[in-house]
Amino acid sequence: MADTRLGEAIFLFNSADWYACHDGFEALWHETAGPMRPVLQGILQIAVAELHLERGNSRGATILMGEGLGRLKACAPNSLGIDLAALIDSSMQRLLALQQQRSIEGLESPRLVGTAPQNPSID
Repeated sequence: MADTRLGEAIFLFNSADWYACHDGFEALWHETAGPMRPVLQGILQIAVAELHLERGNSRGATILMGEGLGRLKACAPNSLGIDLAALIDSSMQRLLALQQQRSIEGLESPRLVGTAPQNPSID
């Protein structure tokens, strides 16, 4: 099933509009029962972790970043046409800094990149 909402959620994620992209990914996640469900959940959890960081909640960010990474590491590397390895790498660097109570300043923000079609399937 092609769904334009995925493209919108990806755009919002890459714009660091964490709250709005959370809403988009959450709606898709609730409607998905197949193998893309954990991919959507992992991305969603990373977005919420970033929202926690914006709000100064490093403990919540650390927990959700770790949970999101755990889910994404078990997924196919190009799920939804997204380069999950790049997302995992940038998110892992941020998680390690959080765990070591270091500043994340200067670390790359997570982004969703790849060769996703305009209306990728989320089935």
